[in-house]
Amino acid sequence: MNLIALTSRLPKPGETIKGDSFYTSPGGKGGNQAVAVARMGARVRMVGRVGADRFGGEMLDAMKHEGIDVSGVAEDAENASGIAMILLNAERQNHIVQIRGANLACDQSQVDAVERALEGAQALMLQLELPFEVSLQAARYAKARGVRVVWDPAPAMEDIKTAYDRVDVLVPNQSEAEILTGVEVKGPDDARVAAHRLLDAGVPMAVVKMAEQGAYFASAHDEGFVEAPSVDVVDTVAAGDAFGGAFTMALSEGKRLSEAVRWGVAAGALAVTKRGAQDSMPSRGEVLALLARNS
Repeated sequence: MNLIALTSRLPKPGETIKGDSFYTSPGGKGGNQAVAVARMGARVRMVGRVGADRFGGEMLDAMKHEGIDVSGVAEDAENASGIAMILLNAERQNHIVQIRGANLACDQSQVDAVERALEGAQALMLQLELPFEVSLQAARYAKARGVRVVWDPAPAMEDIKTAYDRVDVLVPNQSEAEILTGVEVKGPDDARVAAHRLLDAGVPMAVVKMAEQGAYFASAHDEGFVEAPSVDVVDTVAAGDAFGGAFTMALSEGKRLSEAVRWGVAAGALAVTKRGAQDSMPSRGEVLALLARNS
């Protein structure tokens, strides 16, 4: 669950400042991406853990409302639901403290749930909010079944480098790309260098998300930069997850990498025009309308 406060600036150490507003929004990268894909029109199965608490119940209800199959989400009586405490400054850039809670208790039972959920699936979306070995085993199962693995390496950790042979598409943001490649990504030229370092390390396709700038993509057969449309920013929470959902859906429908990135960039741009996390995920119709306006 996201606990979100809006303020003009961040407090200094030991300082208390007045905030502008506060709200909660169901979140978590896995949950956000599940909602993002569902709103693109996909059939979605979610696997994970929530606490047997109020936040856990609210998050499950929110996903059920989106038509998401949550039979693979366990309720954990021993651990609280994961939360993220988010500060948004005057520029609506986010500063996040994450407490993963029940997510870190995911174990072989979740791996087994993923194996069942992969039946008939076209893509497995992963992030790094669960124990790494759980995600790694899930990726192994997906690769064995020929299911595309789209991995968002957030929160970034070095361990993901050992899984490049189980990744089809790696989708880092600027800071994650820097951690994984050593390249400080300030613009498209830097993103190109970072993406090629990921390709050289064994990743088949790399997409570097660059917030309001857009995204750079590269594979052995195609590469380029997709500029983001100009929009009025309300908050930037979960924009990368909106990107991931639309991008993965487009790939699953057989669109080329360049076109899938266009879908992702459009979805991310739309997400920042609304407040919240899952609440801000755009519909398929909204993405198509924005793409048409910018074609």
